[in-house]
Amino acid sequence: MELRPYQQELVDKIRQAICSGYQRVCAVLGCGGGKSVIISTIAKAATDRGNRVLFLVHRKELVSQIKRTMDRQGVDPFLCSVSMVQTVSRMKTLARTTPPSLIIVDEAHHALAAGYLRIFDYFPQATVVGFTATPQRMGDGGLGKVFQQLVESVSTKWLINNHYLAPYHLYSVPLTDVTGIHTRHGDYDQSEIAKLMDKGAIFGGTVSSWLQQAKGKKTIVYCASVKTSKATAEAFKQQGIPAAHLDGSTPKEERERVVREFRDGKILVLCNVDLFGEGFDVPDCEAVQLLRPTKSLTLFIQQAMRPMRINPNDPSKEAIILDHVGNYTRHGFPDDDHDWSLEAKKKKHKSETTTKQCPVCFHVFIPPKVRETGTLRCPYCGTELEEERAPRAEQEQLNGVSL
Repeated sequence: MELRPYQQELVDKIRQAICSGYQRVCAVLGCGGGKSVIISTIAKAATDRGNRVLFLVHRKELVSQIKRTMDRQGVDPFLCSVSMVQTVSRMKTLARTTPPSLIIVDEAHHALAAGYLRIFDYFPQATVVGFTATPQRMGDGGLGKVFQQLVESVSTKWLINNHYLAPYHLYSVPLTDVTGIHTRHGDYDQSEIAKLMDKGAIFGGTVSSWLQQAKGKKTIVYCASVKTSKATAEAFKQQGIPAAHLDGSTPKEERERVVREFRDGKILVLCNVDLFGEGFDVPDCEAVQLLRPTKSLTLFIQQAMRPMRINPNDPSKEAIILDHVGNYTRHGFPDDDHDWSLEAKKKKHKSETTTKQCPVCFHVFIPPKVRETGTLRCPYCGTELEEERAPRAEQEQLNGVSL
């Protein structure tokens, strides 16, 4: 697979950083930008020179997926090991692992976890290159504890504008309120969230919203608990919509069958609990429904952008994001620009971006700048909206009148 120009540019930036003396480099590329082919290209360059590569992933579902890409790129499988960090980080495994020259880290925002640090410390001479769409980790400070240099690729907006990602429509159809939910380890308490979301009205509302905004579209639903996910899938099936539930405890054979049927279109709605976020690639997934409130920007972006992969068979594809828990109010839009840094995350200031929501179609959008006259309409359904006008002094300034 030949690299796209922006992918080659990122590879060149990584090489330049390493040649400049940085042993640990973190590369930033938005979800769907083609991270796997970049990783495989770097791994191939290393194995072609006889260097040993250790590629670390944190989910078993990703092992076979990245191995297929590496095979296509011609990576030497005898010199490149694709392994789960949970396995490699065991001292017995480390002791019998041939020291790698290069360690590549998938979803590098996890690199501050103890297992990763144990591997890095055991192989201090290895060059480490990490890849992530969001170089931050809740509650653990900045990635500068691991990486020395940050290199960035093109933005998500650029990927959309240049047709490497599908454009999207975000609808906010709140089905619950997280007011009063406690925070634990930087995110909402999952036991409280699970109890909050386990209501029949929410299951029914999820289906109703899907029928209104995403009917017929291949959809992934992100739930807060196994019980909620199963009940949501059942609510879809009761309406004659082919749906299924998966979670981390689902047997491998059943999970593979369900995913295959989802890819083939036999299953239209796939409900899950944190299973199909990072790394799960379904190009013809067209919509997501968010039923898990989160304070994690990383989790929000991974889930919200899942349907934005382009589909070569459908160049007019437009992704649908149905946010039922107000995550966009905490994190903004999936393609918002960010000032990434390896330093510890600073306190987040309230976004200055003003959004409007259509009361009829529930579409969320950024309205035109406030003007003195004219009618504001929803750009998607045409509903006339009440427009907020600027204060008198500001209006006179806009009109060129000085006081």
